[in-house]
Amino acid sequence: MKKGERIKVLVALVEERSPLVVKEYQDKLTNRLKDLMENIDVDPQRIAMEAALIADRGCVDEEITRLKSHLMQLSDILNEGGQVGRKLDFLVQEMNRESNTIASKANDIRIVQATIELKSEIEKIREQIQNLE
Repeated sequence: MKKGERIKVLVALVEERSPLVVKEYQDKLTNRLKDLMENIDVDPQRIAMEAALIADRGCVDEEITRLKSHLMQLSDILNEGGQVGRKLDFLVQEMNRESNTIASKANDIRIVQATIELKSEIEKIREQIQNLE
């Protein structure tokens, strides 16, 4: 279950980093607009709307919640024993799907790096499952 623990750490990193991306984007957008429009006031409301749009497009809360659920299921399945190969294979497929979605939505290099490592750990679990069947 060491790989599961590593996945938990990576999911927590993505969860922690995700809200910061929006704030950083908002700050970057504000500074860029101020540079472009030196003598014109920038409407903070408009910047907030732009940041909200980016936040909505890049929101990975649902994917994080599902990944956490999958990790709990992974632990439960492993603890129940018996013939678990197919269940685990399906579960790992779902985990991979969630991490792919996070990676595609990510507008942040640290989140992308974490999802690459996350996918690598999931792949290692998948390889171990192949040996069970």
